[in-house]
Amino acid sequence: QVELVESGGGSVQAGGSLRLSCVASRYINSAWCFGWFRQAPGKEREEVAEIDKNGFTAYSDSVKGRFTISEDNAKNSWYLQMNSLKPEDTAKYYCAAGVYCRGWNYKGQGTQVTVSS
Repeated sequence: QVELVESGGGSVQAGGSLRLSCVASRYINSAWCFGWFRQAPGKEREEVAEIDKNGFTAYSDSVKGRFTISEDNAKNSWYLQMNSLKPEDTAKYYCAAGVYCRGWNYKGQGTQVTVSS
């Protein structure tokens, strides 16, 4: 079993930036996919960003151009740089890892991001 722990959430004003980090408790095969999704109260889960074994990245339309996902396999970590934050980005953000992107085998407990206008 692998435990994922997120950090870096917090409160920020619109236009600000945050960097989320996810650390895995042990090595995860670099051939896996790593990503982030978010959940806001009363809204459906949204897959925000993912990076696959080839380094290919994909983003939801709502964050494209503002968020960047990256990984550091040596540190069993991946990150989500969030710029130009908007109030609608307010949600609990979860990191995830899986054999297939969006078919997550492991998920973290989440970190809250709150963006005020």
